[in-house]
Amino acid sequence: MDNTGYLLNLEYDQWEPLPIVGPHPPARYKHAAAVIDEKLYVIGGSRNGRYLLDVQVFDFHSLTWSSERLGTEPPVPNVPGEHLFATSGHVMVKWGNKLLILGGHGKKDESFLVKFIEPESLLCGILETTGRAPVAREGHSATLLGSKLIVFGGEDKRRGLSNDVYTLDLEAMFWERVETVGTPPAPRFDHSAAMHGDRYLIIFGGCSHSIFFGDLHVLDLHTKEWSQPEIRGHMVTSRAGHAGVTIGENWYLVGGGNSKHGCAETSMLDMPKLVWTTLTSVKERHPLASEGLSVCPALIAGDKYLVAFGGYNGKYQNEIFVLRPKPRDSVRPKILQSPAAAAAAASVTAAFALTNMEKPNVGGIENLAEIDAVREENKVIESSLKDVKDEVASLREKVDEVNGAHTELSKELLSVQGQLVAERSRCFKLEAQIEELHKILESLPALESEVQALRKQKLKFEQDMELAEAVTRQNSGGFLSWLSGSS
Repeated sequence: MDNTGYLLNLEYDQWEPLPIVGPHPPARYKHAAAVIDEKLYVIGGSRNGRYLLDVQVFDFHSLTWSSERLGTEPPVPNVPGEHLFATSGHVMVKWGNKLLILGGHGKKDESFLVKFIEPESLLCGILETTGRAPVAREGHSATLLGSKLIVFGGEDKRRGLSNDVYTLDLEAMFWERVETVGTPPAPRFDHSAAMHGDRYLIIFGGCSHSIFFGDLHVLDLHTKEWSQPEIRGHMVTSRAGHAGVTIGENWYLVGGGNSKHGCAETSMLDMPKLVWTTLTSVKERHPLASEGLSVCPALIAGDKYLVAFGGYNGKYQNEIFVLRPKPRDSVRPKILQSPAAAAAAASVTAAFALTNMEKPNVGGIENLAEIDAVREENKVIESSLKDVKDEVASLREKVDEVNGAHTELSKELLSVQGQLVAERSRCFKLEAQIEELHKILESLPALESEVQALRKQKLKFEQDMELAEAVTRQNSGGFLSWLSGSS
């Protein structure tokens, strides 16, 4: 039975749960997911500190889940293929007839592995690569550009954070580190990344071990230069563990969280214009306000959708939600254009228009046409000024957020300093106790000698006592015999 008609009746830009038929897969987060041929593939993830090794497939036509058993290529005796994917914090990318699984942390993965699954044959394996590969990591991003994957950031097994950039040529399977210029983003993990215009890598959010980021950075892959452009529109809260996906020239961000709460809003970045828009929001404890969820673009019955699954917001999730994005016009002005430059251009246009209005004109109909044109220009100028004011208000909000973060960090620093003082005092006490224990250990040989001497004394005493008792018994027996003889 085909149930995809249900999707055509969804409202635009609103999340709706899918009515699943039958059992659900185990709830999880930090998994990887992709949609191929109207099926959602979910691989790995973690739950309660345990790596999951299953491969789950959801069919959008029957609205049912199935668990797939994989075979290895080449075959490995007595080793099920799904054991390759007991991993968390990995990234999955479609390439040709394969799903590539990159990085992540597992029990045995000591290097940055590139694994694959062939959805049609359900064969899987590990692809051999050459060159300078990144260290094993999770929470990184891997973004496809033509036949190359761009890997950024992540956290290694020793909790070290990265802000390096690597490329993997998928045709030659060759790794290469990218040497960049400019100021890169701070080292981070659990961020999101998108590609724009076959040239610009965009990085948003993520976290260090103490800070959640809300900044946006752009790497020009032609010049290898990092920049931090000015952004307009709605403010996007700092977050990590969110999911990002592109449809056309729009980049959608869903979920994630920070030290205060889960992020309930779904935001969209118009990448050519660098303008944020908040599309919709869910309730505070909604499954979509989670970290470690996945969101995939999907083409189902000819329409485009966003498909979200899993995550953790105090509870592990296993529901599927879909959003039907509203079709939007695509206008491509030059990326990274400064709003200040746009405002200056608007000011010049306004001055020119006002000058023309002050000139006497006797052109009749032509004069009226010019006035109408000036009025239209004024409307454009007013709209531009409104955008600039909105941007200023957004910047003020960001400044307030930064100030609030600075205050919180200062408090955290004071708390950590207090803890350090307490730990130093505790260390001094422990060192004194250790010194006493060393002294006791050093005196143990002398104590053992004393114990041996006491044991010898005890043994001699016991022998003397036994001898005395024997003499007493002998003497006592002789006296009684004498008495009985006398009688």
